[in-house]
Amino acid sequence: MAYDQDLSFNYFGPTKIVFGIDSSKDVEIEMSSLGGTKAVVVTDQGIIQAGLIDHIVKILGSKCVGVFSDIPQDTGVEVVDEGAAFAKKNGADIVVSVGGGSVIDTAKGMCILLTEGGNLRDFNGVQLLSRPQTAHLVIPTTAGTGSEVTNAAVIMDKELGQKRLVVENFNVPRLAILDPKMTVKLPQLLTVGTGMDAMTHAVESLHALPHEPITDALGIHALRLLYQYLPVCVEDGTDLLARGQVQIAATMAGWAFGLAGVGNVHALAHSIGAVAHVPHGLANGILLADCMEFNLESCPDAYALVAESFGIREKGMDDLDAAKAAIAAMRAFTKKIGHPQRLSELKVKEDDIVKAAELSLGDGAIINNPRLVLEASEMLEIYKKVL
Repeated sequence: MAYDQDLSFNYFGPTKIVFGIDSSKDVEIEMSSLGGTKAVVVTDQGIIQAGLIDHIVKILGSKCVGVFSDIPQDTGVEVVDEGAAFAKKNGADIVVSVGGGSVIDTAKGMCILLTEGGNLRDFNGVQLLSRPQTAHLVIPTTAGTGSEVTNAAVIMDKELGQKRLVVENFNVPRLAILDPKMTVKLPQLLTVGTGMDAMTHAVESLHALPHEPITDALGIHALRLLYQYLPVCVEDGTDLLARGQVQIAATMAGWAFGLAGVGNVHALAHSIGAVAHVPHGLANGILLADCMEFNLESCPDAYALVAESFGIREKGMDDLDAAKAAIAAMRAFTKKIGHPQRLSELKVKEDDIVKAAELSLGDGAIINNPRLVLEASEMLEIYKKVL
């Protein structure tokens, strides 16, 4: 991987990671280490029905002052506002989120409002905060978003008809507990979709314009782990070794893209998610190989690293040939794990992709794409290939 001669960067990874089977049992100890005395647990109804909340609430005991669970698949600004009001009413001084990306992003928004007051629409911008926010402890129940270590939250704004990207270094979760047992009950399609979300984060962290040596290292090893262990999780969801390795990969990929950025895969996934409510991870997985193909001439060295991570770069291959092999391998990998191949399988229609293509040009993720995108028609062509 080539770097500019004047390469300079800042690396910021403040989240403490606690990893291990049954590590979620340490939630009260870890909460106390952050100075928390009154926790609001943030989750969703699916997590409650899966039976993953009861033991967390029991361990917290009297330190749990309430459970906020009215969170949809794609959280919204009104959900964040409601959750913050609930937490304030109950006197919470720490937020414990138990769930996937939508739950964690809701909690991130709540932490801002608990400290700063107001409503989420008051914070329309990037890096607006000037002080640390309410402490946030995350227990992920999926392995994909990496939101447990990033400074970003994606929140749907129905008034705008677009997903709002909240990016704040002062709002990174303080601590994440990665317990493989918390992902065992994840349905197969969610395992597939969230796993490809992590895969996309790792790939895009390599091709994003601000990438640097530390994020490259995180992305490369995340790819190695996902390529080896995600198929195992799909085949046998009770394999705790594989579940744990995919969790670690998702967190590493989260650090990588949180610092390096992403690109057109995420711009397109965010946009089709806003228009047609396609689950984010599945949108990423469907779009990834075709977006790599679109970007190929601009960053063959980045995709050659993907081939190396997958162990498929043959001796004598130049970067371009290795990159092409990586794209082919990515297509084969999604088929191997039973990932949907086309947006139409998720009820997306032609009118949806026309709207989403226009929307994608205004998505913040596209700024760091290695190939400059100037026209919505370019993004529409990618959508058409995967419709």
